[in-house]
Amino acid sequence: MKLIRKGEPLEESPGLLLPDGREVDASSFGEDYDEVFFETDGLERLGAWAKENAYDLPLFAEGERYGSPIARPSKIVCIGLNYVDHAAESGMEIPEEPVIFFKASSAFCGPNDDLVLPRNGHKTDWEVELAFVVGKRASYVNEEEALDHLAGYALHNDYSERAFQLEHSGQWVKGKSCDTFAPFGPVLATPDEIPDPDDLDMWLKVNEETVQSSNTSNLHFKIPFLLSYVSRFMTLLPGDVVSTGTPPGVGMGMDPETYLKAGDLVELGIDHLGSSSQKVVESR
Repeated sequence: MKLIRKGEPLEESPGLLLPDGREVDASSFGEDYDEVFFETDGLERLGAWAKENAYDLPLFAEGERYGSPIARPSKIVCIGLNYVDHAAESGMEIPEEPVIFFKASSAFCGPNDDLVLPRNGHKTDWEVELAFVVGKRASYVNEEEALDHLAGYALHNDYSERAFQLEHSGQWVKGKSCDTFAPFGPVLATPDEIPDPDDLDMWLKVNEETVQSSNTSNLHFKIPFLLSYVSRFMTLLPGDVVSTGTPPGVGMGMDPETYLKAGDLVELGIDHLGSSSQKVVESR
């Protein structure tokens, strides 16, 4: 299945993207795609219900806004320096163990919402990433069992204000958590929709120029290991997001360094997970 949510912010309705391309409103299922949904075998229940009802559901209105395909998660866990060539362009070594940092859940937004430049920021950067969503509570999970705890995959842009991240003391979270810095979606694709998560082309354009182009085969730490590893240090709750890292081509790695400004357009996509775009606007 491919899950979507559409509607105005905080008023999104759950829906489905059907194999024939129709986007249907699944509000009559009676549940949003949130922690309780995933924790109570919601995907299995939704799948059984959709087999009987999906093609009779009403269509979403044309042009209706995409929300994130899941409700706001309890946490967004990110993995840093997980592509060898991105670490090199950042002047850093691939770590012996994954670098873990957080984005505040308040950064979570729809895939095509505006990117709002933060006040006093001047180095806002892009990062196309493959993210996965946890389907079952995960604590001290063995790597061999990790995929049993997976709900699905989604496209994520891990925006970063590099000045906040690297020029202020403390942890990276300050540069990762500004409002609108986690556009997510448009779809959550269940694992059966993805032929091979280790072989997905990914790309990102700024003002129609391709700046990132890679494949998830270049991930250093793979998804089963990442889920298992993170679960050693915290309980991952159903609906939590883990973003797996970005390939090279970020603005910080360019010569000269290049960052976003109001009026820019960022577009990105991953095979089988769709595409998204964000217009860059000034701080509100």
